[in-house]
Formats: sequence, C-alpha cells, structure tokens
Amino acid sequence: MRNFVFISPNFPKTYYQFPKAWKQIGGTSLCIGEDPYDSLSQEMKDSMDEYYQVSSMQDYDQMYRAVAWFAHKHGRIDWLESNNEFWLEQDAHLREDFNINTGDKTKDVMRYKLKSNMKKYYQEAGVPCARWHLVSTPEAGKNFIKEVGYPVIVKPDDGVGANGTWKISSDKELEDFYRQNLKVQYIMEEYVPGYIVSFDGITDQDGNIIFKTSHTFPEPIMDVVNESDECCYWSERVIPDDLDDMGTRVIKAFNIRGRFFHTEYFRLTEDKPGLGKKGGLVGLEVNMRPPGGYTPDMMNFANDINVYNIYANMCMYNHGLYQTDRPYYCVYVGKRDRLKYANSDAAVFRRYGSNICMHERMPGILGSAMGDDMYIARFKTIDDVKKFISFVYEKVRPEQAETEAAE
Repeated sequence: MRNFVFISPNFPKTYYQFPKAWKQIGGTSLCIGEDPYDSLSQEMKDSMDEYYQVSSMQDYDQMYRAVAWFAHKHGRIDWLESNNEFWLEQDAHLREDFNINTGDKTKDVMRYKLKSNMKKYYQEAGVPCARWHLVSTPEAGKNFIKEVGYPVIVKPDDGVGANGTWKISSDKELEDFYRQNLKVQYIMEEYVPGYIVSFDGITDQDGNIIFKTSHTFPEPIMDVVNESDECCYWSERVIPDDLDDMGTRVIKAFNIRGRFFHTEYFRLTEDKPGLGKKGGLVGLEVNMRPPGGYTPDMMNFANDINVYNIYANMCMYNHGLYQTDRPYYCVYVGKRDRLKYANSDAAVFRRYGSNICMHERMPGILGSAMGDDMYIARFKTIDDVKKFISFVYEKVRPEQAETEAAE
C-alpha cells in the first residue's frame, strides 16, 4: 500500500500526525480540507505530500472530485479515512465509489452509526444494555415508561457524543419533549445509574486488538454538555479485568477491522434490576474512531508510545502488537470561562509544570463537551491525579471575590 487519503487533517489540530506518520514510513500522504493551504501550519504542510482544498467537505461532489484527482495523479487509492465521527458515512461512500477495500463500506458503518443498531451486537457479545425504543408517538413513549419507569434518557439515534441528550423525569417533561419539532429520529432509553468507563484502542486488518487502554469519566457527559459543567477524565494504568473481557467481546461481535475504537460502558453505582449489581458494567454505545478531542495524544503521554505510528504501520503492513506497562495515568482537565478559579495558569505551572503535557484553548465546536481551556497532565498515582484536578478546579472564595471586586 502506498496512497493514503486523509480527510480534515487540521481538526482536531493534532490530527496532522496521521498523514505525517504514513509519510514517515514511505507512504504518500494526500489530504483534503476546507482551509486554504497558505493558512496551514508549517508542521501540517510538512506532514502531507499534497493537499486539495474544497469549499465544503459536506459537498460530496467536491469530495469525489478531490479523490478522483489524487487517483488520476498518484494511482490507486489504498486507504481513505477521516477518523472523525461526522464523516464516517461519507468516508464509506468514497471507498465504495473508488473501490477502496481496506475500510468499512456504508452497510458496515451503519452497524455502529445508529445507537439502535448497536444493541444487537451488545447482545451477541453477552453485554447487558438499557432497554430502549425508537421515539414515535406520545402514547408509545408513555407505554415504554410504564415498563421502565422514570427517569428516561432521550437522544438522537444518529448522533455524536451527548449532543441533543437529556433526562426526562416527569409527565410534564415528557409532554414538553413531544411538543418539540423533532427533526431527527430519537431513541429513548431507561436510565442507568453509573459513571462512564471506556475501552479504547486499535484493531489490525484481521480484527485483532493491537493496542488497548481505558478511560474513566467521573462526571455525566450529558450534564457537562447541557449544564456547561466542568469536564475531566483520565486514562487508567491498569484496565479492569471485567472491562477488558467485555470490551474485547464487543469488538469481536462488531467485527471491527483496521480501525480505532472507542467503546463506552456504565459502571453501576447502585443495583439495577435486569442489568446488574453495583460495580457491574452495562453497555452504553460504541464509536469506531479515536476517542474525542486530544485523547489520542493522552494515549501517547500515558504509554510513552505513538498511536499515530501504530495506526500507520497497521494500515501499511498490518502487523504489530503493542502492549505496554502503562507507566502513567494521563488526565484531562477542562475549565469554563464563566467560572472564577483560585489558581491562575501561572500557579498551575509553578506547581505542576513537570507533569503538564498540553495546555490549550479548545476549539468552539469541542468546547461545549470539553471546556473552554484545558490541561493534559500525567502522574504515577491516582491520588496525584485527583490532587491536580482539585488544584485546577479550586474556586475563588466568596470573601476573595468581594476583595477583588472592591479593588
């Protein structure tokens, strides 16, 4: 394989490392994006052999012409990918139209694009998951709630993250929900009491897991998005045995080949009849792409590896098994501009400068879920992770705020 087309290499900003890694091992890196070439950073320009600008990546005709140009100039396209949830279906259409056989086609993508379609694969893997129904009439919704009780969760059947997701806890809230002009298909699920853990990694082209890790999300992502709460999560040094077993079975059931994967589960915080005991796992949903934001970089920092290189070598040579001792916990801490924090950036760096791996303003499109400003840091112990989170999130005391206002 030699010709690799990567779509949207500048979002997130570290994704230029996908074409860079392919280029470094001798492939031809061909990229498509909306930004003018002259506006790209030098490191991004250096990561690619050729760049094709389109005015809109949502215009399939433009995307088709871009890939056609690359095929005309460089020959057969061997691999095409965006590693971005939003473009999964379009990626699949382009593979079909250009007879690219190294990735999922449309029928494959729909296995994990619709939340309702995911359920049968969880079932095949022997993983419990919340009862659900596709939203139709108010009467059908009331009948479902008679079965599962309040609260229930509603969200788009085809959606990214927690966007458009909220909890319904009463008949009044249910009535308000059905009064809305729902422009997409929604799914309604029984509420599961728990926090989210993920099983993440990369499979080779034969479906073998060649890298794996896990992350813990202590705060409900639905509240982070809807209430503009703070977002923090961390990678675990040791994957819990039950998560490792369940996650592996899910990847096998979905028959995932040659892809990143990000699968999510609830860790129950109380007994849930029909689903399990406190501490057990319940399937939530799957995303067959890298975890969001800068999580691939967190994988690198936690493991002292380069997942972009692992992916590139898998694409080109289909080999490599990457097991590490996971020397660090790596934590993401997202702050909100609307909140007043006691410790400035300078104070955070004075205390934790040797631990901090990244400090960035988040792009607006990621801000609702991940915060306006963020730190990524790594530590040897979970106690140090929690101390770091507490220090960054410490708020200005009321008396301190009054003093500052008077000044």
